[in-house]
Amino acid sequence: MSTPFLDTARRVIRTEADALTTLAEGLDARFRDAIDLLLNSKGRVIVTGIGKSGHIARKIAATMASTGTPAQFVHPAEASHGDLGMITSADVVLAISNSGEAPELANLVAYARRFDIPLLGITSAEGSSLGRECDVVLLLPKLGEACGTGVVPSSSTTMTLALGDALAIALMEHRAFTPENFRDFHPGGKLGAQLSRVSDLMHTGDQLPLVRPETPMSDALIEISQKSFGVVGVVDQNGLLAGIITDGDLRRHMDGLLSLTAQDVMTPSPVTIDPGALAEKAVAMMQARQITSLFVVDTTGPAKPLGLIRIHDCLRVGLG
Repeated sequence: MSTPFLDTARRVIRTEADALTTLAEGLDARFRDAIDLLLNSKGRVIVTGIGKSGHIARKIAATMASTGTPAQFVHPAEASHGDLGMITSADVVLAISNSGEAPELANLVAYARRFDIPLLGITSAEGSSLGRECDVVLLLPKLGEACGTGVVPSSSTTMTLALGDALAIALMEHRAFTPENFRDFHPGGKLGAQLSRVSDLMHTGDQLPLVRPETPMSDALIEISQKSFGVVGVVDQNGLLAGIITDGDLRRHMDGLLSLTAQDVMTPSPVTIDPGALAEKAVAMMQARQITSLFVVDTTGPAKPLGLIRIHDCLRVGLG
């Protein structure tokens, strides 16, 4: 099926995809120089641009900040009215302008040169006002825009955004930035939930339902009821987890239950999980075994119960 609208959409996407291919193939040693410039900064990456380049600059700053490279967007017009004070000699400026002639950048560029602040530029014109002032210039291929008329920033902004992503991810990989680090900057939403640790969601301390092996089942039932988790852990004289009693164990020992002890009813050597494991792993373990809770222990040492995680806790934050 083809319509004028679909034909336009496919043309735009293919034009921008071709532009990205050309950009990738044209990268050279200047990209390494740009990475060195950014890595040598003791402060933040100040990303700036006006118009559509400004929108892209905001996204690049946000991506860098969330992947281990301190970054901040500074609007060039606001910079001329006092926000230059946000920029320090420890920072590095990343200025974006396709033409390299955006007049709004002039004061910010002059400030960077006056105080010897390293200046990295992204532009398609090396000989432009911006290109001549930069310590390192990353050049965009001079290609037509996807609109076909050359007036709508499209291919150029797509290339700029991709180049910003390339810088951010190269820096991230150099710093060995891990998913754990990423979670520190993304505690909210679905992403934060996916990167949650068991230790973030587990119940601890006096909340834990625990009894000794010799505890009469009448008392064990009270512990199950009072703690409201539907299970109780059985710990030995050293405080180590010896077993667990679930509703399944109760059903299997219904006859004469109150005459038994916790040790008589418990399932020994229960499935456990480490507090440092991802909560998603806990969900997978519970779903695979058709259980609703796991005791949390340090799996590298003695199995002392540190907490309890339930499937309901994981569902509540958006897992499962």
